[in-house]
Amino acid sequence: MKNRIIEAAIIAASLVVTGIILSAAFNNFTDRDRLVTVKGLAEMEVPADKVIWPLMYKDIGNDLTTLYTNIQSKNRTIIDFLQSNGITREEISVAPPEIIDMEAERYVNQAIQYRYNATSVITVTSSEVDKIRKLISEQTELLKQGVAITGGDYRYNTLYEFTGLNNIKPGMIEDATRNAREAAEKFAMDSGSKLGKIRNASQGQFTITDRDANTPYIKNVRVVTTVNYYLKN
Repeated sequence: MKNRIIEAAIIAASLVVTGIILSAAFNNFTDRDRLVTVKGLAEMEVPADKVIWPLMYKDIGNDLTTLYTNIQSKNRTIIDFLQSNGITREEISVAPPEIIDMEAERYVNQAIQYRYNATSVITVTSSEVDKIRKLISEQTELLKQGVAITGGDYRYNTLYEFTGLNNIKPGMIEDATRNAREAAEKFAMDSGSKLGKIRNASQGQFTITDRDANTPYIKNVRVVTTVNYYLKN
């Protein structure tokens, strides 16, 4: 009789322990199913550190030799203007002129005054953005020397770039992750839960855009991080 009582007590204790283990495992499983997904945003305004400035002009004529001479003269005028304002020859590239023979154009039916239409481009590529911006505002000086820089063609817009992304990436990722955690903690508090460990996270693409249309030399860098957190009771 005494042995049966002992056996029953052991079985009962085993059932209690098993119940506790199963309950803990169930609660743990339940907690692992409770997740919150948050996004953390980090933004930064930075000045462009590279500029590509195309100086494009057009020329017309009926004689290719004369046209070529005029192009060479105007190229020299532009290069002299740039170098006299502190631009090095290594920062200047001269593209071959693009020449259209108007008589060879099958869509031109009316009489033409000039047979050849030439487009010439000299490009400045520099890291001295402020210096180039100042020169752009002063390029009308070339008019006095007979060179009219032409605008309005999207192919020859001035481009500003930011190349220092790798230097600011770590700090921006840290900011984005911190903002994501703050949002998760607020959600957990509002829902009566506690924030657990990170289940997984993904870093979005960094984007670099102009701050606005009027200041393309100021860039907006942006990244969004997505983080999944466990929630605990």
